[in-house]
Amino acid sequence: MSGTEAIALAAAAAAAGMVNAIAGGGTLITFPALLAAGAPSTVANATSTLALVFGTAGSVYGYREPIRAVKPWLRRFVPVSLLGGLLGGLLLTAIGEAVFAKLVPFLLLFATVLFMAQGAFRRFAGFAEHPGAATGPHVHRVGAAVAFQFLVALYGGYFGAGIGILMLASLGFVGLTDIHQMNGLKTVLGLLINLVAAAWFVWSGLIDWPKMGVMTAGALAGYFFGSHFSQRIPQRRVRQVITGIGLVISAVLFYRQFH
Repeated sequence: MSGTEAIALAAAAAAAGMVNAIAGGGTLITFPALLAAGAPSTVANATSTLALVFGTAGSVYGYREPIRAVKPWLRRFVPVSLLGGLLGGLLLTAIGEAVFAKLVPFLLLFATVLFMAQGAFRRFAGFAEHPGAATGPHVHRVGAAVAFQFLVALYGGYFGAGIGILMLASLGFVGLTDIHQMNGLKTVLGLLINLVAAAWFVWSGLIDWPKMGVMTAGALAGYFFGSHFSQRIPQRRVRQVITGIGLVISAVLFYRQFH
């Protein structure tokens, strides 16, 4: 690995970390960067996952205050996130990326539309936005949210691009309204999903360790600054950024798939 290649991979990981800290979709930066550096697709996916796992530590630290407010949700979502992430990693090594990757653009566009419309749907369903909604879940929606989180985790362990936007859409529909708290919870769950998948990838010998090392350094910086500075931006603006990222990533994926 040349010095130029190392710098490029670190920069890609830093950009991915910032994007993931705010919305999700950073894999769509690191994965192509690793492919361009000559890594096979499964190795690129596994290496990207592990590098972003280490990098997420910076984001969790940056969101430490909002995370305290959403701790009651962790006991609901952590078990299915771990199980889904592990099963997704197993699926990747068993059947490869091609089959499920075809669904990614549709899933991500759907999640972005849900995220954009969640306020209107909550009002239509009779759920007003209250400041205390973060810790008072709507009981009859919890089961559906847990089931959806399992599917997100399954997809996250398999490929992972855009799981942040999928989770943000789901969390909005079950009553969470503070975007910074939602991002904090999404970050913790995303870390767990990728952690168990990455453990399987390490066991399977799919990690390119030199490339993973330089990308981890970039991801740490990107995650920390992304989580830290996004909390200084008004919630409405953060939602607009998340929506923009989701639409751009969806467009890129559709272009790649059908071009």
